[in-house]
Amino acid sequence: MSERRPRWFGLLAGALLGALAAGASAGEACRIAFDMGSSGIRAGQAGQAAVPQADIDYLGPLTAGRGLAETLPPTVAALRDLPARGGFAGDCARLGGGFSAWRLAANENRGRLADDLRAVREASGVAVLVIPQRQEGAYGYLGARQLLGERLATSHILDIGGGSLQVAGERASFGALFGQKLWHRELCLKLRNSTQLPCALAPLSPDELATARAFLRQRLAEGGIAQALPEPVAMTAISRPVTRGVGPAVARFFNRPAGIDHLSLPMLRATIELNAGYGRDEMAARLGSEPRFAAYLLSDLLLVEGLMEATGGAELRIAELDLTNLPGLLADEQAYRWVAKHDCYLGRLRRQGVSAYHSDPASCPARAPR
Repeated sequence: MSERRPRWFGLLAGALLGALAAGASAGEACRIAFDMGSSGIRAGQAGQAAVPQADIDYLGPLTAGRGLAETLPPTVAALRDLPARGGFAGDCARLGGGFSAWRLAANENRGRLADDLRAVREASGVAVLVIPQRQEGAYGYLGARQLLGERLATSHILDIGGGSLQVAGERASFGALFGQKLWHRELCLKLRNSTQLPCALAPLSPDELATARAFLRQRLAEGGIAQALPEPVAMTAISRPVTRGVGPAVARFFNRPAGIDHLSLPMLRATIELNAGYGRDEMAARLGSEPRFAAYLLSDLLLVEGLMEATGGAELRIAELDLTNLPGLLADEQAYRWVAKHDCYLGRLRRQGVSAYHSDPASCPARAPR
């Protein structure tokens, strides 16, 4: 779902950016954070350069209808082990930020998720919150500004993850549970009646290509992209589905051996039109796709094309970043207030879903009922 930014978002963004630019001054307190995405966990501590990580596939069992139960033991193990691997200080407030997969789990059964998060905390000592889409957008844009500085010449970044995507700006953003793998899965179901991930999507006939494009326009419209981003926006793509998949494919097709740092909508359309009729392996060979991106390349190309059309962008800049949500999490005062009142948060998660994050921890009773 997309979300308009309320007026307080600009103030929050400014405050969070100040904290990041100052080296996450909020991190002067003893804090450890865990960025819990769709394919694993990364850990960080303010003032420490190390970012140890653990690979865990959360989307696989979720999209297969099995929930998160089988991922909880490796999750607890990672939350226990990663700080030691990073050489972090010991007795610190520990916050886990759950992103796309955890939002998906909350949408499916928030009561069961609240039970799972209580069990994770009791076994690991880490209080995990489900971070709303708009807050993740703030983390992403501000983190990109911190890393790119004046090289960020566009109003928004495009960050395509496995489970979710963000078109994130300082004051207006769009986000959806519609990242690389989930979009590919929807397209497989629509065109191939398959829930396999990935499926044999290519080749696409002209009629199938038209169906795929119309389907994406419909899904983005239903998600509210026009309401979230009513004016045309310029985007810089920062994540690997574009920087190592779509971008190099377009560069190869247009014989740019040195690569490209931007692409146009006509270039993208031509790459799709003249290659969609080939099978996966032949298309990947023609476009020089890395094996790990080959299965998703066609759906990635279509997704980027649809996003450029929907946002009115004629050009997409490309700048790969090793961007995590850790700086934003470590500087997030609201989130750490919930660490101290996690039982209360879990109760609100049961009642309110993901929006529980935005409620006021100060309004919790002194001792939250279990």
